[in-house]
Amino acid sequence: MRDRHLAKMPRGGTTTSRYEEDPDNAWNCCSWCEYLLIVILSTILLVGVLVLTLFWVMFYRDGFAWSESPKQQFNLHPILMIAGFVTLSGFSILIYRLCRCVKQIYVKLIHMFFHAVAIPCIALGFISVFASHDALHKVNFYSLHSWLGFVTMGMFVLQFVIGFFSFLVMLCCENKTYSCRSAMVPIHASLGLANFWLAIATSVTGLIEKERETVNEAGVSENKLVEHYITSAIGVTLIFIGIIVTFAVRRSNAPASAKVYVTERI
Repeated sequence: MRDRHLAKMPRGGTTTSRYEEDPDNAWNCCSWCEYLLIVILSTILLVGVLVLTLFWVMFYRDGFAWSESPKQQFNLHPILMIAGFVTLSGFSILIYRLCRCVKQIYVKLIHMFFHAVAIPCIALGFISVFASHDALHKVNFYSLHSWLGFVTMGMFVLQFVIGFFSFLVMLCCENKTYSCRSAMVPIHASLGLANFWLAIATSVTGLIEKERETVNEAGVSENKLVEHYITSAIGVTLIFIGIIVTFAVRRSNAPASAKVYVTERI
């Protein structure tokens, strides 16, 4: 039933790049309310988790520094990693899935731009924790959090390289690479969502690891109890972000599947 709504490849291999108005998929008031709710809620959560992490680091972890203070240098790690892996990557995923008000090539470029901006955040976050551990004579890559982070970074780089060459560089030979790009779409989308959830899991295990270190160092006090509530709130927000982004990506009546040809999406 759904296939009849998708654009077919014209003879000669030329792809179409236009929108269709399908009466079967016409949006009603509830559909628009759902769409707006997803956009507003996801924006609040993605920005909110970064603000909450910044608040935690500034008021309960003594702020930031570089090599002159290894403990404060470590504080750059959670901020930069959540900014790169969660906030910027989350917006990148949502923009590609929900934004259909401009040409698809521009959506691709915005999608890539957000991921590209995330790369220096992730790189600096990795350098900061590595240098901090070395200065404090701590062992690197000893915990579940560190190994999950290593796998997450590897998958992120792989996804970026594959996406860049498959969906941007290959457009130079658009007709000849159509089959390859169409086959890569579900793989790239599935691995991207898996990588996003892996980033959330890594962030949550990092919060748990830091809480255990804090309790062992200073015991439980009223100030540490408040800090515990803040880090728990960050963890819960991360889980909600994963849920709302997954819902937005997999929702069957989202704008991408209701309004646009399949050829426009690749």
